[in-house]
Amino acid sequence: MATTQAAYTTLSLKDAALSAPPSPYAALAPPDPELGHRSQLRLRTELGIESFGTTAVHQAEAGGRLIGEHDELGPGASRHEELYVVVSGGCTFTVDGDEVDAPHGSVVFVRDPAAKRSAVATVDDTVVLAVGGTPGEAFRPSAGEAIAEFFRLYGEKDWEAALPVCHQALEDYPGNAMILYNIACLESLLERPDAALEHLEESLAAWPAYKELASSDDDFASIRDDPRFQALVA
Repeated sequence: MATTQAAYTTLSLKDAALSAPPSPYAALAPPDPELGHRSQLRLRTELGIESFGTTAVHQAEAGGRLIGEHDELGPGASRHEELYVVVSGGCTFTVDGDEVDAPHGSVVFVRDPAAKRSAVATVDDTVVLAVGGTPGEAFRPSAGEAIAEFFRLYGEKDWEAALPVCHQALEDYPGNAMILYNIACLESLLERPDAALEHLEESLAAWPAYKELASSDDDFASIRDDPRFQALVA
């Protein structure tokens, strides 16, 4: 009996990534000419993988960003190790300031979750497979993935529908600063200042680095002049 739900060759990963629906995060990002034509296929979701995270990323243009700079420490991350496999094309990785040339067939492993990593395609039609997992822990989606539907609804400005998505995720990730922050944003957009300030206070207590973000976040325009908000971000 066949047990494989779907199969991809290194060549078909490109076409699958191009036909995949846009990332929910894309709605939040302003246009960026450095991105080129980037698309991704969330293989973990597509194949129903439950033991590790994996995504295929395609960049159509040499010079375009393939992997955005990030680490795995924030409230939306899982502090996991990441393995990158260049299955076609080629790219240059930057890991904590060190450049790594990665032609077709290369493997780049980033063990330290605090390491900043990014990649830029050096060849048209580059595909990189990313695989991640947290040492010593059973896999579960990151908090960021848990609220993926929120990002789509937020991009559509459907605040009311986005709010229960966040509250549901908060049950699975209690006290998560990123989820609490987004709830605060939604409550502010819905002009419910007390609820917005309550959730923002919890978020900032868990992740003080969000103070700088909150101080200039347009989502808090409705409460920006409230002395309680000003005290929180001071």
